Amino acid sequence: MACYGALLHQPLPSLAASSSYPPRRAGALRAPRLQPRVTLPSSFASARARVRISPRCSYSSAGAAPGESPAAALRRVLEAPGAHQAPACYDALSARLVERAGFRACFTSGFSISAARLGLPDVGLISYGEMIDHGRLITEAVSIPVIGDADNGYGNCINVKRTVKGFINAGFAGLILEDQVSPKACGHTQGRKVVSREEAIMRIKAAVDARNESGSDIVIVARTDSRQALSLDEALWRVRAFADAGADILFIDALASREEMKAFCAVAPGVPKMANMLEGGGKTPILSPVELEEMGYKIIAYPLSLIGVSMCAMEDALIALKGGRLPPPGSLPSFEEIKNTLGFNRYYEEEKKYVVTPAQSSNRRGYEYSSEASSVEDFKSRIEKPQEPPVVDILPPLYDADSAGGRGPSTGMWSRTLRLKITGRDGVQKFDARIPAGFLEGMTKIIPGLAGENIMERLRNAPIDVDNPQNGQLLLDFEDAIGDRIQVFLG
Repeated sequence: MACYGALLHQPLPSLAASSSYPPRRAGALRAPRLQPRVTLPSSFASARARVRISPRCSYSSAGAAPGESPAAALRRVLEAPGAHQAPACYDALSARLVERAGFRACFTSGFSISAARLGLPDVGLISYGEMIDHGRLITEAVSIPVIGDADNGYGNCINVKRTVKGFINAGFAGLILEDQVSPKACGHTQGRKVVSREEAIMRIKAAVDARNESGSDIVIVARTDSRQALSLDEALWRVRAFADAGADILFIDALASREEMKAFCAVAPGVPKMANMLEGGGKTPILSPVELEEMGYKIIAYPLSLIGVSMCAMEDALIALKGGRLPPPGSLPSFEEIKNTLGFNRYYEEEKKYVVTPAQSSNRRGYEYSSEASSVEDFKSRIEKPQEPPVVDILPPLYDADSAGGRGPSTGMWSRTLRLKITGRDGVQKFDARIPAGFLEGMTKIIPGLAGENIMERLRNAPIDVDNPQNGQLLLDFEDAIGDRIQVFLG
């Protein structure tokens, strides 16, 4: 079912009577207004007018365009019609699966990363450095824009600026910055506490300053946890102040009802709103993308789906293994499917472009061509008819011509260097080297096709004038066990 919603709905009449809702108490801080936020190019607005796409199927052109920054790609997504679903990933593989499924953006979940990287709860134990390191691997794995979880900025406003710049350098398209105290924790757990209004607003201002100083357009998602820590009215006041401070997307975590969600969407018209559908029993009602778009939401996060089903699937697999069984076929993809998901086939195809043939590797000139103009046919002829590679000398310094090593007299053939040439069944030369005769027997141990061949006995029976041997004389010419042609010459 297609749904065609406006970018943002107008505020509900009962909540839009005053721009100062909720009423500002005497002496309360009024959020300062900064310069207007960066707007998207008009071409994106015109594209929105031409295309109307359901959030259920708005998954085309997911990746960033050539030369487009991750933030610009995210802003393009936000400009498109519909409420956009963005599952939360926790590592490079889960991010790649999100992209493969056709989603246009994804989040990183601090809750899930703490679980996957540390095996610990999301209670402020994971550090800025760990989140940056982990996030960089995620952004490098996909082409869709990724919104990172920056927690509370990891310190004061100077730390916030460093965090923003670090997320920019790590390749994030956006980041979520919250107003919790340290140590912070998941917004749907007990005991949430937030910093003062003043400090919360200063965090957003510091983030905007860091963005401007970096010359970046990273999307700043301003989150407040004050709904559970204080009240709905406080949460609504804060997100309005965050919008005035320059935030690009607003987010109140752990809203407790549809009415509260509608009240949030009525605040700061024109600034996109984020919904957090915490799966499995969070405080916020789980609504469909259609319902959320009708309320006025622009982007929808699903923080626990991937980590949750992964935990469940791994537990089921371990139970099966402990019981002496493999996981059932329905839950275990084939090895070929796993390789395809990870990109083995793409790797093999790309690798073919850079294969170096034996002729190329042994020919110093290779296939170089002059800067002068030459025809395509001439270049093809060079590749189709490579020059004969030179013969390689193997271990000549180790051979003592005065000692036959117990293999025969120190004169005649056993004191000479031999040339061993191996040509494959397809006519491609596999091996061509000069070796001391005393080493020839040892070659049967490293050349599979010579296994089982008594090559020394063959040489003893070869027609040769031991008193007057001639260089280049063919001593042996036969096919080995795998069909390769073996030739031995006097060196």
